[in-house]
Amino acid sequence: MDRKTKEQVVEDLHEKLKDFKLAVLASYSGLDVERLTTLRNSLRKSSAEVKVVKNTLLRIASEGTDFSIAQQHLKGPLALILTKRDVVEPAKVLSEFAKKNAELEVKAGVLDGRLLTKEQLSALALLPSREVLLGKLLSVMVGVQGGLVNVLSAVPRGFVQVLDQVRQKKESEN
Repeated sequence: MDRKTKEQVVEDLHEKLKDFKLAVLASYSGLDVERLTTLRNSLRKSSAEVKVVKNTLLRIASEGTDFSIAQQHLKGPLALILTKRDVVEPAKVLSEFAKKNAELEVKAGVLDGRLLTKEQLSALALLPSREVLLGKLLSVMVGVQGGLVNVLSAVPRGFVQVLDQVRQKKESEN
């Protein structure tokens, strides 16, 4: 790679590292092209991308970004997984793929400026997806509104029931 190409790669990578939600470093030694392509496609479906870049270029590109805290993990052949959207889904995909393919080893990750260990990334993969969490939140919000309607309607309902009982009593007396 000539110098101009390297500068372009560093510039493009720096732009991507400025606005990511989750970045993960994974060692892929021993993975054949077919399985690496399968991983790329799976991650692409979960709105993440896989980059294989020289560690020195990644180190230079990460300067001045949140990813710079992961520089001590830049050793050996590594794949960089980046996502700007849901952080749980790519973590799940990586975790599942690593269980089936021992050659893929998750090294570290960066989430909101914090360095995550392999264990923390595994815990992240166990969380429900964003859609499931939003669904649970919506059900709680609807339940609160339903309870509020029941509480507010209890007084008029009770008043109407008392009036109905008075009416029935007067009708029975006549």
